[in-house]
Amino acid sequence: MATRRCLLRLLSRRLVAHGPQPLALASIASRALNTLAQPLAPHCPRVLDSPRLFPSRCHFATRSSGDEEEDEDDHYEKEGSEDEWGEEEALAAKPPSGKTAEEKVAEAAEIGYAVVGPLGDDEKLFKPYEPVFAVVQIGSHQFKVSNGDSIFTEKLKFCDVNDKLILNRVLMLGSQTQTVIGRPSLPDAAVHAVVEEHALDAKVIIFKKKRRKNYRRTKGHRQELTKLRITNIEGIDKSETAAVAA
Repeated sequence: MATRRCLLRLLSRRLVAHGPQPLALASIASRALNTLAQPLAPHCPRVLDSPRLFPSRCHFATRSSGDEEEDEDDHYEKEGSEDEWGEEEALAAKPPSGKTAEEKVAEAAEIGYAVVGPLGDDEKLFKPYEPVFAVVQIGSHQFKVSNGDSIFTEKLKFCDVNDKLILNRVLMLGSQTQTVIGRPSLPDAAVHAVVEEHALDAKVIIFKKKRRKNYRRTKGHRQELTKLRITNIEGIDKSETAAVAA
């Protein structure tokens, strides 16, 4: 009874405060009883009217939606232009290294070699030893080589394993009967080689220190190398007759 009296008093105050005219006590009681008699409606989750619960884009306060629509239209117009498609086709046609075949050949010639092609299955890599030597220059290094020797050079670009090379920068040729020295190179001489592998040299530690400055830096470096196998030397007489001493 005390609870019902408290509810009636609260409802009467609420209705009197909002209503234009004071209501009778009987009407207040009947309304309160009807309110208590009605079953409570089940709780329904709130559903947004808009189907886009999570917008795909966030607009800044300084830009309106109309400006963004104009930017999108300009973007699609630029993408559909013929110039854009032409640039994409040119990039697709360009090789991955960024250089054409002529540029690769010219750069290899500056280093001192030329790529002939891949090694055939029926070609013999190892040949009988010949008493002939040559001094070749590859990049900034010089090597004295003979038939069957293997050398390590700095990594040669634009060549793969089992590719045949021609080392055309020959500085000197020698055999048992004659010696030919170039000025500075021999135009008719050539040294043939095959790429065996691309490898890394042993690690070198670079350590830097500045005293009384709390400065110490340690860094490692492994030089990229290419292993070449010499197969043939051309441009000199290879007869095995010993030279007669004067």
